[in-house]
Amino acid sequence: MKYVSTRGTAPELDFGAAMMTGLARDGGLYVPAAVPQMAPADIAALAGASYEDAAFRVMRPFLGDTFTDDEFRALIARAYAGFGHAARAPLVQLAPNHFLLELFHGPTLAFKDFAMQLIGQMMQAALAKSGSRITIVGATSGDTGSAAIEAFRGLSNVDVFILFPHGRVSEVQRRQMTTPSESNVHALALEGDFDDCQARLKDMFNHFEFRDAVGLAGVNSINWARVLAQVVYYFTAAVSLGAPHRQVNFTVPTGNFGDIYAGSIARAMGLPIGQLVVATNQNDILHRALTTGVYRTEGVRPSISPSMDIQVSSNFERALFDALSRDGAAVAGLMADLRDTGAFTIPQGALEGLRAGFASGRCSEDETAAAIARTLETSGELLCPHSAVGVHVAEPYLGDVPMVTLATAHPAKFPDAVEAATGIRPALPPRMAGLFDRPERVTRVPNDLAALEALILERTGRK
Repeated sequence: MKYVSTRGTAPELDFGAAMMTGLARDGGLYVPAAVPQMAPADIAALAGASYEDAAFRVMRPFLGDTFTDDEFRALIARAYAGFGHAARAPLVQLAPNHFLLELFHGPTLAFKDFAMQLIGQMMQAALAKSGSRITIVGATSGDTGSAAIEAFRGLSNVDVFILFPHGRVSEVQRRQMTTPSESNVHALALEGDFDDCQARLKDMFNHFEFRDAVGLAGVNSINWARVLAQVVYYFTAAVSLGAPHRQVNFTVPTGNFGDIYAGSIARAMGLPIGQLVVATNQNDILHRALTTGVYRTEGVRPSISPSMDIQVSSNFERALFDALSRDGAAVAGLMADLRDTGAFTIPQGALEGLRAGFASGRCSEDETAAAIARTLETSGELLCPHSAVGVHVAEPYLGDVPMVTLATAHPAKFPDAVEAATGIRPALPPRMAGLFDRPERVTRVPNDLAALEALILERTGRK
C-alpha cells in the first residue's frame, strides 16, 4: 500500500512512513495511491460488530505491513478503552430520517479523539520498534490540541507542542490544553488566529534543517492516519441504518475539511453514501468556494463555534487533487496562487466534480443559537454550537434517504454559547471534575517562525 503527495514530487511512502512524516516534503498531503474497495457483503457483515472490530476491518487494507493483525487489534483496543460509551459512536434520532452521530464520548469530549487516541497508540508502537524520539507540533482551533495532548502526555520518547490562537478558544478547550502537568507537554498561545497557527506549523515542516533536527512529526489532519481513523464511523453509522442495502446521507460541520474528506474516502471504498453536505459557520470559505468556484480568504471572524473559525482548509487540497484527476502540478499551482494572492479559481471541470461529490450550506451566529434551542425543544438533545451548525445546514436536505449529522463535540465544551441559547449550562462529565481547579501552564508566543523554532529547540534540548 503506497501513499503519494497531492503536489506530485515527494517520494511515495508506505503507511508507517506517511504517518510519521505527516506533511510531504514538497508541501503536499499524502493520500493513498489507490483506495481499497469493500464488497457489499463485507460492508453488510459489519452489522452487529463492535466498533473496534469494524475499525480493524475498515482500516486494515490501508496499513500494508506496518503492523501485524494482532498488533493492530491491540492498538485499536487500547485506543478506545477510555471512551465513555460502549458503542463509542452511538446514533440518536432527532426527527424522522434525521440522526445525530455522537462523536464526543472520548477522553476530551470531541470527535478528534477517535483519530488522536489511535494515532497516539500507532506512533508509540512505531517509536518503540525504532528507538527513535520525535517532536510533535500541532496547530489547533480548539479540539485537536487537547486530543493530541491526551494521547501523548507522559510518553518518554515524544515532546508535544500545541499552538492555539490566544483568546479564540473556549475556556474548557484552553484548560484541557494548559492543565496537564506532564513535562513533555507544551501549550503555546499564539498571537493570531488558527490560520496563523497552521501556517507556522507548515513553515516548520518546510524548514527541513529544523524539521530534521527535532524529528518533527505532525498530528493535524494533514496526517493521513488522522483521516483514516475517521473513516470508520461513517461505516458504523451507515450500516446501523441499513447500508449497503440503502443509501445514507451525511452532514458534517467542518472548517478544515478533514472530517468530511474521510466520508468521501468511505464512499470511494464502496459505502453507499448519497450526499456529503459541508456545513460551515459564518467563516464560510468552503461553502463560497463550492458555490462560486473561487476560493478566497477573507479573514477569520470569531464565532460561537470557534473550532470552525478557519479560512485555509488544509484537507480541501486532497479533494482538489481528486477533482483535478490527481494532477499534482495543477494542485501545486493553485496552492501557490493561494499563498501569493489569498485566492485561486477552481477549474471548471474540477468544480463540477467537487459539486457532484459535495453539497454545502452556511449557518449564521443567530441560526446556530436558534438551532441549539430548537433541537432541545423538539428532541431533548442539547447540542454544542458546531453540531448545531450541522443540524441547521442538514434540514433542507432531509428527505427519504436517512441523514446523519455529525455531533463533533460535547455541549459542555462550549457552556457559554449553550447557556445563552437555552438557559441551561451543561455540566462536564464526572471524569473531568476539577478541570477548573487545576493550575495552568501556558506560554504566550508571537506569530514568528524564528521565535517558535528557537523555543522548541531549547525545550527539546537540541539547542
